[in-house]
Order: sequence, then C-alpha cells, then structure tokens
Amino acid sequence: METSPFSSLPLNPLLLQALDSLEYKAMTPIQAMSLPPMLEGRDVIGQARTGSGKTAAYGLGLLSKIDATLMKTQALVLCPTRELADQIAKEIRRLARCMPNVKLTVLGGGISKRPQVASLEHDPHIVVGMAGRVQELLDEGNLKLDSLRVLVLDEADRMLDSDFEQASRAIVDLAPKTRQTLFFSATFPDTVRAISRRLQLNPVEITVDNEIVTAQVEQTFYEVDPMKRLDALAHLLSTQRPESALVFAHTKNDAQDIEVQLAKRGFSVLSLHGDIDQRDRDEVLVRFTNGSARVLIATDVAARGLDIKDLALVISYELPLEPDQHVHRVGRTGRAGKSGLALHLYAPRERSRVAAIEAKLGFKAAIGKLPMSALSPDRPVPPVFVTICVDAGRRDKLRPGDLLGALTGAAGLAKEAVGKINTFDTRTYVAIDRRFAKGAIDGLRAGKIKGKNFRVRPID
Repeated sequence: METSPFSSLPLNPLLLQALDSLEYKAMTPIQAMSLPPMLEGRDVIGQARTGSGKTAAYGLGLLSKIDATLMKTQALVLCPTRELADQIAKEIRRLARCMPNVKLTVLGGGISKRPQVASLEHDPHIVVGMAGRVQELLDEGNLKLDSLRVLVLDEADRMLDSDFEQASRAIVDLAPKTRQTLFFSATFPDTVRAISRRLQLNPVEITVDNEIVTAQVEQTFYEVDPMKRLDALAHLLSTQRPESALVFAHTKNDAQDIEVQLAKRGFSVLSLHGDIDQRDRDEVLVRFTNGSARVLIATDVAARGLDIKDLALVISYELPLEPDQHVHRVGRTGRAGKSGLALHLYAPRERSRVAAIEAKLGFKAAIGKLPMSALSPDRPVPPVFVTICVDAGRRDKLRPGDLLGALTGAAGLAKEAVGKINTFDTRTYVAIDRRFAKGAIDGLRAGKIKGKNFRVRPID
C-alpha cells in the first residue's frame, strides 16, 4: 500500500522539520489512516501490529495539541510496562526535537518515586507512565490533569484487562470530559471495544497490517507429549541455532523453571518475569539485546513493549489461551518489513487453541513433526559477546564515546571487538567479544576512564 508523505498533512512545521531530520518520509498505513482524524480532534481506535509505526502516529497527534507556553500537563500516555514507557518517551522526544521547551516526564513503577515527584514540581507538558504509578501520584496531588487535552492508552487491550483496568478507569475519570481519547494496540477483543464505547466519543476505528503477521513470519506448530516439551524446546534451539530467541511461557514459575533447565543443558539463557526488580530487568534486557545471551524466556506481560531489533526466532513453549495473545507473540519477530520465524509447541489437549488461532488469522496452520524418539542432542551455541559493567553512568557524565575511547585506547581493543554500549544513570554496560573480555576488564581496571577510576566487573 502506497502512502502519502507527512508533508501532505496539516502538521506543525516544526514537526515536519523533525520528521525530515529523522528521514521519516512516507507514512506507514496506520499513520496515514489515523493521523487525519486525530488532527481533527476525533477519538480513535487504532489497531496495527507491533512495529507498524503506532507510536509515531499518536505521538504526532498529541504533539500537535501541545501549547509549549502553557506549563500544564496536556497529554498523558498510559502503557503496561516501564520498558514500553521508556520506548514511547524516546520516540516522542525524537519527534519533538525541533519544538522548544517541551517537557516530558516518565512515571514508571518498580523504582523510587522521589525523583518522579521532583520532576512534577513544574508540570510537564507530556506524561508517559504506568497506570499504577500515575494513579498513585494523582491521588497524592503531585500530578494534575485539569488541562489534559489528549489521553492515549497504548497496548489498550492490556490496559483494560483485569490487571490494569481499575487503575486505568480511575485515571480516565479524573481527566477532563473534553479530552481526546486514543486507543492503540495490535489486538482489540470485544470486551475492550465495549469499554471503548463508555470511554470514547464516537471513535474512528482503524485496522491495518493484520495480514502481515502471516505474510512476513513463517510459523510452524508442533504437537508434543507434555512430558517432553522441554526436550522439544531444546531440540528446536539446537537445530535452529538462532542468534536470538524469545521463548514465551505462561507463568513466572514456568519461566524460571525453563531458564534453570536450559541453563543445565548449556544454553546461554535468561528470564524476564514479574518477580525480578527493575535493576535486574535492565540487566537482563541489556544482556539479551547486546548479544551476551541467546535465549530469553518471558511471560506475555513482561514481553509487552520490548524493543528487540532483528529478533530471529519466537517460540511458544505452550500456546496462549487467547488467539489475540498469539498475535502479540508473533509480532515480536518479522518487524519493519523483515522476515521472521515463529515456532509453537502444543499438547494434544491444546488442539482447540490451534483452531482458534487459525480462525483469528484466517490461515491454515503448518503442522510439523519432531523426531521425539531421536531428538538432536543439545548443541548450544555460545554467544559472541559477554557484558561488562562499569559503575558509572549519566550522573557521572560518562558517555558511550568515553568508554569506547578507553577500550580502544589504553585497553588496546580493536573497535570491532566492542559491541553495544548501554548507559543508565549510575551504570554503563558494554558488550565485548568474549575472546577479548579478560583483556578489556584488565585494561579498564589498570587504566582510567575520563581520568577517573571506576569499578569494572563482568556480569555474565
């Protein structure tokens, strides 16, 4: 589908300038269909798969309503995870790069509330946050919505299910009735549409890109004996030998158990679920996305909002109960026009779940066979990188270039041996080719970074 350029829309010239600097030329289908009604002030339900440009669509919509001279909170985006909140905030800031004095604050759970309260002493124009923390700060009077113009629910199906519905509804009740309300997600169950009728005013419904889930992602389903499900998973990982694989588990206990069992078999594996604190979550995601671990086990909730580029393989250890959840899982791979691979294990008693997925996506599932009596021996491929942590970050004014300079200078590494660098407030993580990791650690410990000595340690 050919779409028009952003310049065909009545956008603020400063937004068009930012889009040009970002080399965003033609609109994606969801942007082309949702932006006109949003710019008219209409409520919108936007349904499109992960990676289709939904964030930029509503980001441009809400930025078009912001009056930077009015120091009041004018836009609020609610989402289910801190990772997604950070991802959304990053994209909106990029779009607002040419708009002077626009302040955005992220309000996420799982971390100290004190700096967030401090950031609200002067009202931000835009708030991106998790419903629980936003509700808490509203109840305490630290956040006010009396000037709110745009309310967005990203991953709206998740925000209006049993885990987040109460907090989301409470926030909506505190927002002005004159607001614009935007719902965006990859799926919209009937229950969410029913809630929409109560929270939105004559919304424009837009659905695009559903067919891409099956067109760009090759899917195969394998019926397995439940007692041999772990053997089947290890077999798929051993034979596919992916650079990166995201394995979906139903519960946090399942995720922890799979991680332990795969680690015993020699796989470089991590897990992501609700029982780990925010610092550990950060480290897990850093290690997986920088190539220090090849396999990540995650629950569906924990995986929402993960921005994992070029994810090679998605595996369902067990099929989800709802076919909409299957769409979210498969949407993790095959992004931005690239092909992907999704493999799914199911027990005989779960055949009805396969049928429900077929009906949802309108395709015939490819059923594969695994040689359960002669599964391949586990042949894990070690990751290329290991992760090193330097106990200094943005607060210490340590930039990625400073660390790269220390590694390629005093530590004597070639630039090609240094991978991704992730900087946080008090820590910086760097991926190092495992062949040179010891030399990198020794070199950093013996030398200095920006003229200072910082603690350096491996975390793999």
